[in-house]
Amino acid sequence: MISLIVILSITIGLFIWGKFTPDIVALLSMLSLFLTGVLDLNETLSGFSNPTVIMIASLFIIGEGLSQTGWTALAGQKFVKWAGKSIPKLLILVVFGSGILSGFVSNTGTVATLLPVTVSAAWNIGTLPSKLLIPVAFGSNTGGLLTLTGTPPNIIASNALVENGYQAFSFFEFAMIGLPLLLITIVYFRYVGTKILPKNTAENIPINLDSEMHQWIENYSIDKGIYRLRIRSMSPLINTTIGVWNFEDTYNVSIIRLRRRHPNLFKGTKHFVEFPTQDTELRYHDIITVKGKTEDVDKMIIEFKLGIIPMKNSDDEFKNEFINQEVGMAEMIITPKSFFLGTSIPMGTYLKQTGIQLLATSRNNKPLIDKNVVVKAGDAFIIRGPWERIEALKNTYKNLVISGSPEKMAKEVDALTYKSFIALGMLLLMIILLVFKIVPSAIAALICAGVILITGCVPIAKAYKGISWVSVVMIAAMIPMGIALQKTGAAQLAANSLVEYLGSIHPTVLLGGIFLLTTSFSQTINNSATAVLMAPIAIMAATALHISPKPFMITVAISASTAFLTPVGTTTNAMVMAAGDYKFMDYVKVGAPLLLIFFCITLILVPIIWPF
Repeated sequence: MISLIVILSITIGLFIWGKFTPDIVALLSMLSLFLTGVLDLNETLSGFSNPTVIMIASLFIIGEGLSQTGWTALAGQKFVKWAGKSIPKLLILVVFGSGILSGFVSNTGTVATLLPVTVSAAWNIGTLPSKLLIPVAFGSNTGGLLTLTGTPPNIIASNALVENGYQAFSFFEFAMIGLPLLLITIVYFRYVGTKILPKNTAENIPINLDSEMHQWIENYSIDKGIYRLRIRSMSPLINTTIGVWNFEDTYNVSIIRLRRRHPNLFKGTKHFVEFPTQDTELRYHDIITVKGKTEDVDKMIIEFKLGIIPMKNSDDEFKNEFINQEVGMAEMIITPKSFFLGTSIPMGTYLKQTGIQLLATSRNNKPLIDKNVVVKAGDAFIIRGPWERIEALKNTYKNLVISGSPEKMAKEVDALTYKSFIALGMLLLMIILLVFKIVPSAIAALICAGVILITGCVPIAKAYKGISWVSVVMIAAMIPMGIALQKTGAAQLAANSLVEYLGSIHPTVLLGGIFLLTTSFSQTINNSATAVLMAPIAIMAATALHISPKPFMITVAISASTAFLTPVGTTTNAMVMAAGDYKFMDYVKVGAPLLLIFFCITLILVPIIWPF
């Protein structure tokens, strides 16, 4: 027990110091427990096989799926639209949204879903993610108190009542205290927390596609000569490939985009929105977007019996035409040692090794209108192609500079595709599996994450990048600390002493003692383990005093969800740590006042709602 107390004290000290990353501190703590003989090998490594850790990693993939398929960007835009230019409104929206969602979805699932949305909305409205992410985490922790299944401590508290012969809590009974606490959390962050939250700069600034598109239109005139055509039933293009007609040389027209009006759901992604190549087959009712001079396009329309579909001359229209989740655009700059120097490249052509299309070029910040461009150092091109090909372009052709990050730009596309609905469907399926307990929570998350990977909503490589490994490793390495506290009897000794000294004074005093002890444990121990530990003690105390155990069990559930002082007390706190660039003391500064408010509100409202 002495070894445990020393290790725990040093661990907390290292977290506060902030010299080492949280995952390193947690791993050192875990190893110390083994080397001092507090835990055996299986206990030491148990965190890495814990279902909670597996579920968290899976939830990051599900969140990445929503981000990659457009839902994050779309939700971020809606948040900004509802909030207007008001940062306080956005703050209220994210706290209230995370709270309500957590009442029906796991807290970790809620944060995994809202984290990328909040980051995007924060930058778009002109604030920092660090001003919003702790509120999202704390809002989700509080929102779990709205329903019986909102968070595991609620279920543990209710089951403890049943096992001891008392009536269980109803599904929405927790909301009588959970809703007031959620509203208080919103008010706290609106008027107090917003002033305490740090202004941490982070490297997660999203690309503003609207601004980028506006700049490209201005600098490259890519909006000039763009027409959208429909293949009619009598067109000779039907059932032929694009390469057969040699449009660039014969008609001086480049085909930029093809969209199937009648896609075949059973023949793969190429039957949806696609990036046309020379081998792409043209079909009846296809809509093709072309670039060329008006007279050349007119000739093509007449010869191939095509219909013209009007386009609006707006940035949004061109953005939707050129960019989607599959295909994107970027700026490519030629360096003095580039392979392309001195070569003549016709605009609209495809680079042979990558299949990337050259749309437009600019020299000395002025667009070049020539069809064929003799490349010089410093020339800049607008290129278009599948996002992964753009990302890999630098490895194919040396001495090129790709401006910006195609990977980040892909996440900012708000147009939805069929993959978007697969990703959303997996989120809804996970909710159904969790609510009805069809399979264990970790299996539910793994199933849905697996479908997202198999269907290509998130490429495997990007899925691994989307997981916050610092958070995952830290949580896995801290789980053994909770085991050690229970194994050595340190937690039981502290709890029994508290009940012995406070139980004889007044039930409200004992209620406060249970709250303080439970919340103390919850700062470093998983909230489920904390509730399991404290539930029987609370029942025993109430029975000994011949009073109702319900107020004590509600207090256990509330205080087990108040891990506001550390990033390791709950998975939601850990998940936002890297994205908000938070330090250990940031949680203490923001969480301590809120914890004190929760303590006071609990002692006032709980005895009124659930009398002793």
